[in-house]
Amino acid sequence: MSDDTTSRETDGGHETDGGRETDGGRETDGGHATADLPVADRTTSDPSHEHGLPPLSSIRRWFVTTNHKDVGILYLVTSLFFLVFGGVLALLIRLQLLQPGGTILSDAAYNQAVSSHGLLMVFWFLSPLAFGFANYVVPLQIGAKDLAFPRLNALSYWLYLFSGALFGVSFFQGGTFSGGWTMYAPLNVPIYMPNIGATTVVLALLMFTASVTVGGVNFLTTIHRMRAPGLTLRRMPLFTWTILLTVWMMLFAFAALLAALLILSSDRILGTVYFSATDSGGSLLWAHLFWFFGHPEVYIVFFPALGAMAEIFQTFSGRRIVGRKWFIAAMVLVALQSFLVWMHHMFLTAINLPVKTLFMATTIGISLPFDLMVFALIYTTIKGRIRFKTPFLFAFGALALFILGGITGVFLGAVVLDFEFRGTYWVVAHFHYVMVGGVTALVGAIYYWYPKMTGRMYDEFLGQVHFALFFVGFNLLYFPMFIAWETPRRVFDYPVGFTPWHQLATVGAFLLGGSFLVMFYNLYSSLATGEEAAGDPWRYVSTAEWAVPSPPPLENFPGRPSYDGGSLEFLEEAGPRPSGVAAADGGPGTATRSDGGVAAHGHAIEGHADDHAESHASIWPFGIALAGFFVLLGLSGINSGGTTYAGLAVAGGLLGGYTLVGMARETFHGPSGPFGESWPFAKVENTKLGMWFFLASDVVLFGALIGSYVFIRVAFGWADWHIVPHNPIPGLMNTYILLTSSFAVVMAMVAAQKGSRNGLVASLLVTLLLGLGFLGNKGIEWYELYHEGEWLSTSVETSTYFLTTGLHAAHVIVGLFIVLYMLVRAWNGAYLDDDRPVEYFGLYWHFVDIVWLFLFPLFYIL
Repeated sequence: MSDDTTSRETDGGHETDGGRETDGGRETDGGHATADLPVADRTTSDPSHEHGLPPLSSIRRWFVTTNHKDVGILYLVTSLFFLVFGGVLALLIRLQLLQPGGTILSDAAYNQAVSSHGLLMVFWFLSPLAFGFANYVVPLQIGAKDLAFPRLNALSYWLYLFSGALFGVSFFQGGTFSGGWTMYAPLNVPIYMPNIGATTVVLALLMFTASVTVGGVNFLTTIHRMRAPGLTLRRMPLFTWTILLTVWMMLFAFAALLAALLILSSDRILGTVYFSATDSGGSLLWAHLFWFFGHPEVYIVFFPALGAMAEIFQTFSGRRIVGRKWFIAAMVLVALQSFLVWMHHMFLTAINLPVKTLFMATTIGISLPFDLMVFALIYTTIKGRIRFKTPFLFAFGALALFILGGITGVFLGAVVLDFEFRGTYWVVAHFHYVMVGGVTALVGAIYYWYPKMTGRMYDEFLGQVHFALFFVGFNLLYFPMFIAWETPRRVFDYPVGFTPWHQLATVGAFLLGGSFLVMFYNLYSSLATGEEAAGDPWRYVSTAEWAVPSPPPLENFPGRPSYDGGSLEFLEEAGPRPSGVAAADGGPGTATRSDGGVAAHGHAIEGHADDHAESHASIWPFGIALAGFFVLLGLSGINSGGTTYAGLAVAGGLLGGYTLVGMARETFHGPSGPFGESWPFAKVENTKLGMWFFLASDVVLFGALIGSYVFIRVAFGWADWHIVPHNPIPGLMNTYILLTSSFAVVMAMVAAQKGSRNGLVASLLVTLLLGLGFLGNKGIEWYELYHEGEWLSTSVETSTYFLTTGLHAAHVIVGLFIVLYMLVRAWNGAYLDDDRPVEYFGLYWHFVDIVWLFLFPLFYIL
């Protein structure tokens, strides 16, 4: 197959596009470069065996792979499975609503179907679909060989998959969760929802949140530390920009959700009474925690779709996004504001009017940056010459749907109107026009990047048929909900006069669902019979993934990518290799080529080749996630009194310990530096930066738990609160113990730097003994409180004390397992020539100690 991608209709040797004459693939009117992308021929050999990976045709390949492209495909396929899962539940809901008071499902089954549909679509379909593209595309766009931590990337996927499997198990445990996807308290506690399946769903969400945290830390480290030289933040592709902002939001929003889920799990398994304490604000506390996560989640879901829209608009209009820097600034502003609007979901609560008015203003304010982005996309289409291919049809359709969804959302931002619309199908219609509008763009992204991922072109006619069925079905389904807006949410009985509108919506639902059958057939058949795709099957692409063959080779690039000259060029590391060029997204300059390791601009890239060939295979991420699945499944029914669930939990714990040690002991070489653009973290090593991001998330977790304690205590009455620890002396002793242990960790670091094995071992041993002393002292304190009648379920005061200090103790236990592992290795001479692991552990241990400095006065003195 020829690698020439320039055979297009031309006029006098120059392409014409939108009235602009181009020469050599570059615009001549001051626009950004849109170079043709010469790429190496696609080869049939699979070099993956050189890196320990089985061939693509092997099932084992997909269990051990850590390569970002493989993981991206796993995410995409799995998320589409959950689309079908949630979609079938949606069709059952619409069948129930054909007539008022339908009988297709029982009352309980309908509540479970509605709840499961919402949870599956929001958590297990929307975000994972977007991160399938992020996994595949972002490293290619920024010029990286892989994500910063490939094994953690694989772990993130397996945690996601097994969390979905755990959700599926809940249907076979006496009924799944039935309290709505918002899981409002106190309906979410055992007295109202006692079935084991409901607990399993909560634990599945915990596991999903762990997946998100691991993935978020990985993407933040990669995008901030591993961009190609010359690819500054200002010039970074828009899709990568949206992923960067998304993972920043995820890091903090999901930490708040994690706190809420930990408290709910404790209420359901350990017997605490946070959310059943309605007289102490338990129900309102859940709403605050959930919506502090829930509203950023709207943008977490929509931002990747927005990035895909921007890339597709640029490619199929032949124009750079109009007002690109303002487009980016607007996204940053939305990401920040997203944490300042959560209370508009709580206008019907007893929050006072001045606070409601403030949040009404912030809600209207967050719509303004979106106005700018919408006008930028519209003006881009006006300035360009559109090619109505399937990806653009879906992207443009998403824009139209989002405009209607955004306008109807402004109605809900007004306190007075929200009193009327809340709890009705107006909210259902608005929510789906926004969220499924984002899905529309992501479906366009499937078609857009399908040739890159598979090396095959899809069938364009079937793609356009899919869009027509999708768009008509979507509006037939959701627009009638605006007309029949007085239908109560989550209730299958409604006024008879609304019957025709609900029947029309049901027809639209089946048309929308049927459209995906066309997509699945198109994509599946094209894998075998589709036309072979060149590296760049589109015109006017401007990002690096199109500068390599389709699909890309295992190591992504034929040389070391660089944007130092203003456009992408591959600098040779050893021997002649093929190279391709593409303009930097948003960057000036013309396309150039490099030859023999020196760029055409006359300078060479700084850095050196990796010391070790990268590894791409590891079974341990799969094993760790499987162990987590068994542990959580065991915990879900541990109160039932049977031995099966307890046995599962114990077996999972043992397997988890084995796999964690196996992963720690495994020799694995990921991407190594030096990297290119790393501002503002140029002097921070990848692992240290990843630890910083993780601890930032942990700050929000403990902040949410401490905030929950303060909230409930204020609602209860600060002066009337019963202080649970009857004696502050044990807490004071533990404070001194932890501070001393931090000093011991510092001494371990000094010993490692000096090459003193005995000093290192002694310091780690002291840290271990002090940590055990902390736990022993706390155990004695808890034992005495228990015998004095103070335990987890005694009162809201005891619940807050035991859960918050218990979570801190769990962090101490994790730290002690790490110390024990490091102690064994230090005894064998480790860490003397590389003290960084000691430093990274020190960051974690010092954080745990600092948290205790907040907990001690809060629970023992105030």
